[in-house]
Amino acid sequence: MAAGETKEAIWHGGDLATAKALFPQAPEPWIDLSTGINPIPYPLPELPLSLWQRLPGKADEAALLAAARAAYRIRPESGLVAAPGTQILIELLPRVMPAAKVAVLGPTYGEHAPAWRKAGATVQEIGDLAEIDGANVVVLVNPNNPDGRIVSQEALIALAGSLAARGGLLVVDEAFTDFAPETSLLPILPEGALILRSFGKAYGLAGLRLGFAVGESRFTDALLAMLGPWAVAGPALHVGAVALGDADWLSKAGEARAADSRRLDALLAPYGRVVGGTVLYRLLETPLAPAMFERLGRAGIYVRRFQHDPSRLRFGLPGDEPAWARLAQVLAPA
Repeated sequence: MAAGETKEAIWHGGDLATAKALFPQAPEPWIDLSTGINPIPYPLPELPLSLWQRLPGKADEAALLAAARAAYRIRPESGLVAAPGTQILIELLPRVMPAAKVAVLGPTYGEHAPAWRKAGATVQEIGDLAEIDGANVVVLVNPNNPDGRIVSQEALIALAGSLAARGGLLVVDEAFTDFAPETSLLPILPEGALILRSFGKAYGLAGLRLGFAVGESRFTDALLAMLGPWAVAGPALHVGAVALGDADWLSKAGEARAADSRRLDALLAPYGRVVGGTVLYRLLETPLAPAMFERLGRAGIYVRRFQHDPSRLRFGLPGDEPAWARLAQVLAPA
């Protein structure tokens, strides 16, 4: 970075303080559609008081990891580590796998590339896997955020093998795979691949801060050592184990959110072109995006805009009928 140059902040969804600063006269309550988080969360189980009074125990962690292995269909020989959210894993990975050259398939979640740059790697953000050009680490999100792009399992297996042959690593962020399990690489995890899984998005409990890394034991053991003891809070261990063991809830939630995403597509179609997304968010492309962002913001509805493409807006799912009605009313031309 040149002298006097300032780093441009990465825009994330879910920052209502920013929304309120941009639109101080907007009516309350705000409707936050800027995230890809399930707006109808998993019903929290009753939490024993002891979870708040003692340090997390080995048995609590073992129960969570067993539930994660079953829910994510993780192979017995694969290493697994739990962390307080996947963001900390993204920050630690460059210390586990020193890399001279990293390719990040984008546009995508904005924190991957900076994490490797901070570690001193040369990072190239590419638009196609054909542009890897000798990188020894390749990072991608699958399904992708924000456009829902999916790279096939066959392509990922081939890429992981190619990287492993030269001592490299494929990092696949599967943050939005819970409602698209057929896209997950975990059941057939090849050598040379490390997978990140986020708990909070599908289960609507992002504030719990829980995530996982799955891969060769040499990588997961190194991550575990860096995280140190008691990295995941006791309540998070307990809630995660219960929720991951509730396959019926996840199945029904997936069906309901898929119906919601189709409803959102129909609502957005008159105002632009829906160019992708997942069942938890939809990506709208329209030349009216800046004006639409302003109109929605003034009405107390926050959606996700993008530094790299001002013609696009990402819409999360409304969580109840009043929110759906309010969105439809604000979108409708006067």
